[in-house]
Amino acid sequence: MTTSSLVLGPMMRYVDETSASVWVETRSAARVTVHAGGRQWQAATFAVHGHHYALVELDALEPGTVTPYVLDINGSQAWPDPGSEFPPSMIATLQPGKPLRMAYGSCRTSVPHDRAGNRTHGIDSLRAYALKMASGDDTPWPDLVTFLGDQVYADLTSEQMQEFIRARRDINAPPGEELKDYEEYAHLYFLAWSDPANRWLLSTLPSAMIFDDHDIRDDWNTSLSWKKKMEATSWWHGRIVAGLASYWVYQHLGNLSPQERAEDAIWQQIADHSGEDEIDVSAQLDVFADRADRDPESYRWSYCRDFGDTRLIVVDSRAARNLEPDHRALVDKSEMAWLDGRMRGGFRHLLVATSLPFLLPMGLHYVESWNEAVSQGAWGKRAARIGERLRQAVDLEHWGAFQNSFREVAVMVSEVADGKRGPAPETVTFLSGDVHYSYVSEVERTSGSRIMQAVCSPIRNPLPRLMRSFAAVMSYGLATPVGALVARSAKVPDPPFRWSGVKGPWFDNNLACLEVAPEGLKLWWQTGVVDGGDQLHPGLKLVSSVTVAPRRAEEPASDRP
Repeated sequence: MTTSSLVLGPMMRYVDETSASVWVETRSAARVTVHAGGRQWQAATFAVHGHHYALVELDALEPGTVTPYVLDINGSQAWPDPGSEFPPSMIATLQPGKPLRMAYGSCRTSVPHDRAGNRTHGIDSLRAYALKMASGDDTPWPDLVTFLGDQVYADLTSEQMQEFIRARRDINAPPGEELKDYEEYAHLYFLAWSDPANRWLLSTLPSAMIFDDHDIRDDWNTSLSWKKKMEATSWWHGRIVAGLASYWVYQHLGNLSPQERAEDAIWQQIADHSGEDEIDVSAQLDVFADRADRDPESYRWSYCRDFGDTRLIVVDSRAARNLEPDHRALVDKSEMAWLDGRMRGGFRHLLVATSLPFLLPMGLHYVESWNEAVSQGAWGKRAARIGERLRQAVDLEHWGAFQNSFREVAVMVSEVADGKRGPAPETVTFLSGDVHYSYVSEVERTSGSRIMQAVCSPIRNPLPRLMRSFAAVMSYGLATPVGALVARSAKVPDPPFRWSGVKGPWFDNNLACLEVAPEGLKLWWQTGVVDGGDQLHPGLKLVSSVTVAPRRAEEPASDRP
């Protein structure tokens, strides 16, 4: 076996009933072959800035089957390693009619899994989950894992990443310890996905992804003034182009179905290439990334998938923003129209995955809506400047800080829940991350669908203890009435509905799971634990769980799952 031929992967990405997508990064130009069930599928690599990738599309698979596979590079087996301690990698196609089971979470740093790394960043919950699944535990596998942002940290780099940067440029020159170009992004993804346990998990468990700010930079697109400040630097243009280009390669390409990929202009060039030499799409991808940043309506990063009676809508709440002061929106008109077209009833559950929580704790929501009004001039120009500094200092840039967008989506959600967009589902549930603590909230309603918010954050990047206290104070208790008071002082209208906490907050590193069960939507959060000092082989412990049962016609609003 030639271990050096495979840099990253294989990663199992989009999978449905009859197709699967396997992504790899190779050491050099190559032909990649996947063997499974007596058949084989091939793809040639494509190049981006000196790196080589392939996405092998497997078709005509049998629904509801689990099949081991082997991956060859130029005719030599590259995966799995015959000496691996992990089980064979599998292709698990969806079974029609099977209720969805999914894992999700956000915010995962890439530091070593030894005692020092676990002391500063906690145990990697994804890795603990991988080790449990590899152990042959009889827990059913999820159909996929959805990563809701900050898969990599381009601005808060580890010692290992900084060593790589120092080896190629002056780390004291801008942008310093932050990422500068595509080459550095490629190494950051390598650090994130090369740990053997996680690598094995991602070779079998299909994954879907969406970015958040740290995939590019903290506070990415928080406001027009923030963007102008970044654009005035000598390094930002290279950073945003490299960030979006690498995101397309490492994350977004695998989100797409075969039909959606066939409509992607960059992928069309790769798929249509018939020459003997490897196609290099570096220039085209950089032009595309630059255009996507300058004109967010030119490309859509959001996507939607149906799993039987459950719909999953994954919403881009970063790149699709309109930052013009008179037209501020968390998602622009084109993106909002796309979302509007997919917010429909007729499903048992409607899941809306957005990296930023739609329903923050109400006290924090009020503070963000107040800050938006002040920053827009409600208290005058001087207060507006202070409000903008505060917004960036404490990350007041979630849905609550874009009131027009929040209210527009709230109307959609209410219409779905009231059965005005087709038969009302049992739940409309927002799945989110970002805030580095987990919780469950519910909109206060007496009829129709339950409207829920279920946050899982972080997978591996816990808040310092002092910040945990600050988050709790800002989010709960007196924060709600005080926040409402200051919001009204800036003439911000009350939200169109109220919501309150069901469970949480808790601050552990977590990976959440959900399952569509006969009794309702089951959700649970698990964290890694070290027993007997074995840092490299953590176990998995349940942190919290909740079952969201369908509402009975006579059920009062005060009842909680």
